[in-house]
Amino acid sequence: MKITSLISGKRVETISPSASVHDLVNALNTYHVGALVVSADGKRIDGIVSERDVVRAMPGKLDQLIDMHVRDLMTVEVATCTSESTVAELMKTMTEMRIRHIPVVNENNQLVSIVSIGDVVKAHISELDNERRALQDYVTN
Repeated sequence: MKITSLISGKRVETISPSASVHDLVNALNTYHVGALVVSADGKRIDGIVSERDVVRAMPGKLDQLIDMHVRDLMTVEVATCTSESTVAELMKTMTEMRIRHIPVVNENNQLVSIVSIGDVVKAHISELDNERRALQDYVTN
């Protein structure tokens, strides 16, 4: 199954690298997401920042967290995929890199959408269920 079927109509939220950590936490909560693509213009990917990044910044720096910005927490080297990537490819990448979100880019490397581990698992389960039904129909007919 191609990723294009997962991203149809799915919006991707971005945040500026200069946004405060307070703005980041509020945006994650407002949009009910676990990660935001960091982008100054909404098209080019500068990084990605997740709930985990905030938590990892806390030990020993809790008093400094209020003065930090997204650029201080974000991951700069971002794994991406295209709409032609497959669910199997993303499962492998997410497992190997231990990540839960992968931005989707077009042929010009511009941001199109984002796929979460939840999206991938749901699609994989759907694929398995379709295969199960097809095999069941084959055996019973």
